[in-house]
Amino acid sequence: MAKESSFKNMVIVLGLICLICSALLALVYGVTEDPIADALVAKTNDAISKVLPEYDNMPGEESSVVEVNGKKYVVYTAKKGENVTGYAIESNAAGFGGEIKLMVGFDAASGEIYNVYVISHNETPGLGAKIGDNSPNNFKEQFRGFNPAEKVLRVHQEGGDVDAITASTITSKAFTSAVSTAYDVFITLKGDDADAVTSATSAKTNIGGGNNE
Repeated sequence: MAKESSFKNMVIVLGLICLICSALLALVYGVTEDPIADALVAKTNDAISKVLPEYDNMPGEESSVVEVNGKKYVVYTAKKGENVTGYAIESNAAGFGGEIKLMVGFDAASGEIYNVYVISHNETPGLGAKIGDNSPNNFKEQFRGFNPAEKVLRVHQEGGDVDAITASTITSKAFTSAVSTAYDVFITLKGDDADAVTSATSAKTNIGGGNNE
């Protein structure tokens, strides 16, 4: 005859199951921790290489943190010899589908945007997801060579110099806002005075309104 189950037996069995599951999770974490970290480093280095002018150092290993308006941003410095050629700055903004995370590269001498790389996003396929498009005449291509000291980092609907993606206004505003934030970081890093950041500060966009994505 089967032994009658009791509350005590149930507690013991559940406890053993929890211990076994915990041990397995710890084992899996231990096995995958390094590969995940290596993949993240590789992804970051790839993003850096796509947004910076020529360099011969390893910017991924020369990072610093710059604080702007109470938030901290990671900056990677590119050098050729002893000269700083550019800065790659991680920035983000809330888009239509969640966080849009960018790597924005600046020419150290001119302050022009060298290139922008989309690290991650959750925008709608066929609409806002076009921010990650790498085909000719894509949305982010207009930022290449864009000088925020001479142009306004806002979409045309708000008096700026950026062409928004059709039917994706919120996404376009968020992307532009993240680039503008990166420029604020660049100006702070360069140590320019408050007047020099007027164009970048005025380029901040309100991404909460509108009916389009």
